Amino acid sequence: QVQLVESGGGLVQAGGSLRLSCTASGILFTATAMGWYRQTPGKERELVAQFSIGGATTINYADAVKGRFTISRDNYKNTVYLQMSRLKPEDTAVYYCLRRQRGENYWGQGTQVTVSS
Repeated sequence: QVQLVESGGGLVQAGGSLRLSCTASGILFTATAMGWYRQTPGKERELVAQFSIGGATTINYADAVKGRFTISRDNYKNTVYLQMSRLKPEDTAVYYCLRRQRGENYWGQGTQVTVSS
């Protein structure tokens, strides 16, 4: 089993910053994807930022967050981060961490991010 524990969510004013962290534990194999998604009530979960790890590692960002959010990782700590800057009210959502290994997707429990205007 793989466990993902997220932290760093909270309430912030528009224009502010937050840093999310997600640490994986358990039976870990080489990840083929690590990233962040978000979801608001009544909507599908959507990609925010993700590492795709293969022969070369690529990073994908949602258009809505490009230039404001930065994804990074620490392989030794099995941790992926999301630095969020210049936050907007529309960034309010539950943010979920994803780890994909051996074809299986594992999700964190979610952390609430609320941006007040």
